[in-house]
Amino acid sequence: MTAPQPEDALRRYRQAKARRGQWESLWQECADFALPSGGDLGRELSPGQRRTDRIFDGTAPDAVEQLAASLLSELTPPWSRWFGLTAGPAVREEERALLEPKLEEAESVVQAHFDQSNFAVEMHQCFLELVTYGTACLLFEEAPLGAPSAFRFTAVPLGEAVLEEGPDGRLDVTFRRSELTVAQLRHRFPGAALPETALTGSDGEPRYPVLEAVIPDGMAYEYLAQLEAGGAADAEGQVLARGRFARSPFINFRWLKAPAEVYGRSPVMKALPDIKTANKVVELTLKNASIAVTGIWQADDDGVLNPAAVKLTPGTIIPKAVGSSGLTPLKPAGDFTLSEHLLQDLRARLRHALLVDQLGQVQSPHMTATEVLERSAQMARLLGASYGRLQSELLTPLAQRALAILRRRGEIAGIVADGRLVVLQHRSPLAQLQSQKDAQNILLWLQQLGSFGPDALALADLAKAARWTGETLGVPGELMRSPEEAEAAAGSQGLDGLLALAGEVGLLPAGEAADV
Repeated sequence: MTAPQPEDALRRYRQAKARRGQWESLWQECADFALPSGGDLGRELSPGQRRTDRIFDGTAPDAVEQLAASLLSELTPPWSRWFGLTAGPAVREEERALLEPKLEEAESVVQAHFDQSNFAVEMHQCFLELVTYGTACLLFEEAPLGAPSAFRFTAVPLGEAVLEEGPDGRLDVTFRRSELTVAQLRHRFPGAALPETALTGSDGEPRYPVLEAVIPDGMAYEYLAQLEAGGAADAEGQVLARGRFARSPFINFRWLKAPAEVYGRSPVMKALPDIKTANKVVELTLKNASIAVTGIWQADDDGVLNPAAVKLTPGTIIPKAVGSSGLTPLKPAGDFTLSEHLLQDLRARLRHALLVDQLGQVQSPHMTATEVLERSAQMARLLGASYGRLQSELLTPLAQRALAILRRRGEIAGIVADGRLVVLQHRSPLAQLQSQKDAQNILLWLQQLGSFGPDALALADLAKAARWTGETLGVPGELMRSPEEAEAAAGSQGLDGLLALAGEVGLLPAGEAADV
């Protein structure tokens, strides 16, 4: 495949943008009700078009923020290692002991660059768009030499990103149209000549429309950045930069998707009818409450009382004709009790649809180990499909791109997570749920062997079981003894110590561990 030409990239971008048009009205509606602080999808809307005044119930915006924060802590927790590198199946046993220390050092180097970058800040913004729109885009660039971190991240607004699926079905064809100021243009593309014509931004500053395209080419990606020349469809813009990447700098990921669709679907889309209904119920309740406070009054038209001159303030004397009833209150027809019951049910459904009741903070501080495991299992069932997609479209490309950048810089020379020599592991709290389940099964098996007697216990290699459990749970290698040291320290207390530790960390109920 040849490098994309400016006119071809511009034509392909406009075709993809036209196909994206069917989603924009739905995205705007989701933003109006769930992300009211912004969410104009990059379009300039007049004050009369902004619909933030339609928000009467804050359950959905609050739930969106909680879900985004929970995803950040469960998938990519800041200052915590959410990925790992381990020796693959092609590594021989005698070589594994030499390779694993190098992999742990590489993990520390990569994690340090993530921690010193703006990853947590930009990732949270992407999770907000993911929960609201179902699709998000993260730009992962290499920072200049001398910066505190080799990584630089930018949460690309969905209004600027036009996406397509590549030949293998991955969402890796990216077009980004942004309007840059003179300073931004010179910073991103130093040495580029500025054109004579420019757009005028809302702040009156001249801005230049820049189109960036990343298109897969075999095992690599072609990059093209150009200026749109006057906005004409047949005009060829000035080329600002060309390049070729081993890994795409744009990481596009979705919550879930339906067959034959390119963009993802979000939890807010599923809950949008309940969100709009809850807003309408609160709006009507507030109107009814204002009537209950101020009242609706009626009076006889006796020629004496002038309704336009009546002011319902303390101490006011209102004249009335002799024998007339004067002002009489009109009883409101609204039922506050019914509205409260309806609103309570709607808010409970919203919190469930946006996973607040599953990913939110634990209400009871006295949860047992069994309750914690059951809560974790329920969360894994609810997020199984979405987490699998996020692992494939977000976490793995993030780690692979980070390794590629640091490998090119020479900081982790020779380490490629190819699945044979080096395997990439996901160690986020959500990923550890399955590992904890596997470790729990092994410990339960050992517990049953111990109840059968010494002959049955002889079938288990306690040293290997302990090492396998530690590797499954992501325990650092320096905390585990070598096979020779473990064999020398093996004894009758090995199983007791292993099960007691399992009870302490919650892999086994404490009562069951104490009975062995």
